[in-house]
Amino acid sequence: MAEKIVVWGAGAIGGTLGAYWARAGKDVLLVDTEAAHVECCKTTGLTVTGPVEEFTQVIQAVTPEEITGEYKCIVLAVKAVHTEDAMKALTPHLAKDGFVLSAQNGLNELIIAKHVGEERTMGAFVNFGADWLEPGRILYGNRGAVVVGEIIPKTFERTIKTHELLKIFEPDAVLTENIWGYLWGKLAYGAMLFGTALTNDSMTENFEDAERRAVWINLGREVMAVAKARNVTPIGFNGFNPEAFSAQSNDNAACESIAGLAEFNRYTAKTHSGIWRDLAVRKRKTEVDQQIGIIGDLAEDVGLETPMIRAVVELIHDIEEGRKIQSYETIKVLIDKCRAI
Repeated sequence: MAEKIVVWGAGAIGGTLGAYWARAGKDVLLVDTEAAHVECCKTTGLTVTGPVEEFTQVIQAVTPEEITGEYKCIVLAVKAVHTEDAMKALTPHLAKDGFVLSAQNGLNELIIAKHVGEERTMGAFVNFGADWLEPGRILYGNRGAVVVGEIIPKTFERTIKTHELLKIFEPDAVLTENIWGYLWGKLAYGAMLFGTALTNDSMTENFEDAERRAVWINLGREVMAVAKARNVTPIGFNGFNPEAFSAQSNDNAACESIAGLAEFNRYTAKTHSGIWRDLAVRKRKTEVDQQIGIIGDLAEDVGLETPMIRAVVELIHDIEEGRKIQSYETIKVLIDKCRAI
């Protein structure tokens, strides 16, 4: 009998993956703190909607308080801000020969490894567009890069099996021994997405605005500088070219990459980032500290300054606390800062 796959966090990423795996006949158990969502998933089913594909799949689901037993594969898909608490809750349910796969944004693998060790931690890079809309309903807005690999430079039998599992969802999923390269590439893109969330404009509108171009260039360059200092070689994806933001590159190359991001996001039903949705729709705190605030902290460790990243973090906090609103005036703070650099 096939091993059960536990997906801890059944939101945009975890819910979409779980629905595809369950539809393919895999034994999936969703774990989520939203009781109404859990009830829908296990009774009427989880509906995946959007331009890519639409279907409804009934899936086994429980709340964290209800789960029992131990499992070899736990896919962690909670928001980065909840990683520490989720690890405390799930670790007792991880088999001694099991592993945790992070399907999250950020560098959550560092936290996971702290709890279960590097050799029991696997990383995944996901760039498909999805949003949790309401209990039992997720928007799958567009396909995007999916990559999996161990956080240590090895490939095990479990890594290959996990790659095959991800190919059920994304046929072009990639198996890599440089997962950190993809994760740091996503950090640079993610820093830009936090910037786009400062306004109510779409991702494409933000990337196409010539006045804001310097913001994206400076954010990308700060992240790339920290990655280089940590001996990480970021890898590109879906229009994003990390090398275009290196110290040796010029503005023309960076602008070309930004144009690629605008084009990639032009054809998605998910016009705004999940960050924007957290602020504008769900009225809750974002993952800004865990996703890009950490870059500023890591930069300090190697003697680098990241003024643009620090400014984005501060502005997101201002919106979260009601001191500012999502508007052109808010992102203009970054535009003006670029002119002063």
